[in-house]
Amino acid sequence: MTFGESIRTCFKKYADFSGRASLSEYWWFYLLSFILGCVFGFPTLLGKSGFSFGMIFSSIIGLAIFLPSLAVMVRRLHDTGKSGWWILISLIPFIGWIILIIFLLKPSEPYENRYGIPPFTGY
Repeated sequence: MTFGESIRTCFKKYADFSGRASLSEYWWFYLLSFILGCVFGFPTLLGKSGFSFGMIFSSIIGLAIFLPSLAVMVRRLHDTGKSGWWILISLIPFIGWIILIIFLLKPSEPYENRYGIPPFTGY
């Protein structure tokens, strides 16, 4: 799945926590989130204390991508055969995030699981 297809899919399924998301779909969306965080967060760090246009704008961007980020992470966990509730393991400092990243890096289950058929992963 290409960058553009992944982003479109994630925004089409804005709050859809059912189904599965391929490895590329998740990581392309994560890359977009990271880039947006850097682009809109960095100027805020350079600003003076108090509210600024950059802080407001970066907060709006953060809120806009929060739900699709959460939804694609749940679908990615489904793709590896895990329940979306495994996100809560990230509440355990350090080790929880490591375990979650390992789950998110696992390859897709190549067969239908209880969350649906495998996503299309053609090139």
